[in-house]
Amino acid sequence: MARSIPLRRLHVEELGAQMGEFAGWEVPMSYGSVVEEHMAVRESAGLFDISHMGRLRVRGSHALDLLEAVFTKRVSKTREGFMSGPTLALNVWARVRDDEMPYRVSDDEWLLVPNAAYTEKMKAHLEATAARLGLSDVEVEDLTGELAMIALQGPRAAEVMERLGASWALDLRPLEFRLGVSLAGREAFLVSRSGWTGEDGFEVWARPGEMEGIVRAMLSAGARPAGIAARDTLRVEMGFVLGGHEYGEDPAVWPCALSLRYGLGAIDWGKKGYEGYEALHACRREGVRWIRVGLVMKKKYARVIPRQGYPILVEGQQVGWVTSGAYSPVLRRAVGMGYVDVRYAIRGEPVEIEARGRKAEAKIEEPPFITPASQRRC
Repeated sequence: MARSIPLRRLHVEELGAQMGEFAGWEVPMSYGSVVEEHMAVRESAGLFDISHMGRLRVRGSHALDLLEAVFTKRVSKTREGFMSGPTLALNVWARVRDDEMPYRVSDDEWLLVPNAAYTEKMKAHLEATAARLGLSDVEVEDLTGELAMIALQGPRAAEVMERLGASWALDLRPLEFRLGVSLAGREAFLVSRSGWTGEDGFEVWARPGEMEGIVRAMLSAGARPAGIAARDTLRVEMGFVLGGHEYGEDPAVWPCALSLRYGLGAIDWGKKGYEGYEALHACRREGVRWIRVGLVMKKKYARVIPRQGYPILVEGQQVGWVTSGAYSPVLRRAVGMGYVDVRYAIRGEPVEIEARGRKAEAKIEEPPFITPASQRRC
């Protein structure tokens, strides 16, 4: 049975959410129009309930040692009060367990947000790694059931925060966070300037009773509720990866982490000692066969969605496969991501997507496929 998010009643009875299951959770999929919710985030402010994602706290004198043994980036370089940029947790075959952005509360205390399906797995992996390395003074605590989590995203997100009397939030730099703050007269455990849409925005952790008041205040201040369906179309427009689509752990199914082309310094090549190090460097020395690319459908096939698993063809032969796809309301055509043989990973290369026996023309492009509002203003 799917787990319920804390504010389910509010979403269903007051906001009219259409609920569905995602990663073992019952979540709001949409509030009527995925396209309108998507465009609210691109043009104004959208509000997502992301309580299905995990919230872990790692603390103790060995906390940093543990994270350095798990992640591919030197998280020790993260400043106190900031989130690390994206980094990867690998298995011994250099396949990706999860991608995360550790929050540095102090030298001895960190917060993590695993992807929804991986919370228990990551907690177990952290604990097993600590035991294997003899890191005795470290505790991994699951806060997921205690705290709800929302994301306020869009070019007017800062205006919404200001209307709530949280003008201090406008001073937060990207990936900066504060603990124990007041928001709309309610107590928030954490507020960060972060998100997963490409737009400016904030993420908030709070106890469910406090969060309900925060959500109501944000909606009254102009935010529009948005569901998981719009969250997916937004992340595909930006070329953001998702576990089970762009990566996974089985070496018979997924290419090594290098093929993911994660970017943003997710891998610190000078760092040693993390799980998967040897396999990842072997992959780097030998080179990769498959590489992640973006896909844009040709105008004639603008509404043909490239679905996960669809073959990617060149002159009738399969050269790769689709991992994610969605209709882009901004571009007014479908876009996607997939893996192709490196020999065909050329920007502008025409390919075909085999969709249920029908061949639809597309071309290889470099994501992100759109420019978010925050960058258009620069």
